[in-house]
Amino acid sequence: MTTPNEPSVADLFDLSGKVALITGGTGHLGSSFARALAEAGATVVIASRDLSRGQAAATQLPTLGDAEHFGVVINQLDEDSLNAGFDLAVETAGQVDILINNGQQGHALDLTNVTAEAFSQDLQNATGYFLLARRLRDHVVQREAAGSIVMIGSMYGVVGSYPDAYEGVCVASPVQYHTLKGGIVHMTRHLASYWARDNVRVNCLSPGPFPNEKAPAEMVERLKTKNPMQRMGQPHELKGALLLLASDAGSFITGQNLLVDGGWTAW
Repeated sequence: MTTPNEPSVADLFDLSGKVALITGGTGHLGSSFARALAEAGATVVIASRDLSRGQAAATQLPTLGDAEHFGVVINQLDEDSLNAGFDLAVETAGQVDILINNGQQGHALDLTNVTAEAFSQDLQNATGYFLLARRLRDHVVQREAAGSIVMIGSMYGVVGSYPDAYEGVCVASPVQYHTLKGGIVHMTRHLASYWARDNVRVNCLSPGPFPNEKAPAEMVERLKTKNPMQRMGQPHELKGALLLLASDAGSFITGQNLLVDGGWTAW
């Protein structure tokens, strides 16, 4: 028996008429995130530090219905660039309803050699996440619309590293990266608590492990032994989780950290 006015699953995941801004939308995971949003019907604005790269990625996205895709420049470590990029996204696409905070700039330095300057600069990514999130919140409140923000965290924002997975192979998982991602997970809860009244949901998607093709093969093999599923994740395995948090399918979900990690944090 169908409940009157109950939306279907297809309706809940449908992003037609929505505009999604994604930072880092040309990267290893960001490319799959951008495709997921486009495949669900959204207009996607890809933010990159390189305009031509963002625009090129946007042209490769599938287009459903009246959706269009664009590229803008955002350096999230630079407040002026961040604000200019958000303004251009609104001007170009007409509005922004969904923000995927995925951009990441960091240093491949571990706890033995990271400098104070590098550590502090890497933590600026969290500042950028917050400033963009606040822009989205203010924008949708002004429009009297609903908004959804998805922060991209990491399993390493919840648990510590395995030193033996890296020892003798490559730089250890950076301490500043763990600090950053743990802060993003908690910032998600804090913002969600304040912005629920504004009809803005804030959630975190924490992947891991999802190494790219440049990752040392020996490290990857060691990581597999630490995971209950005995394998690494593939970027497309994050698409469903992202859409759950971004769409009306997650309309009663806010302040949560969704781990997609093959069971890594289960033990």
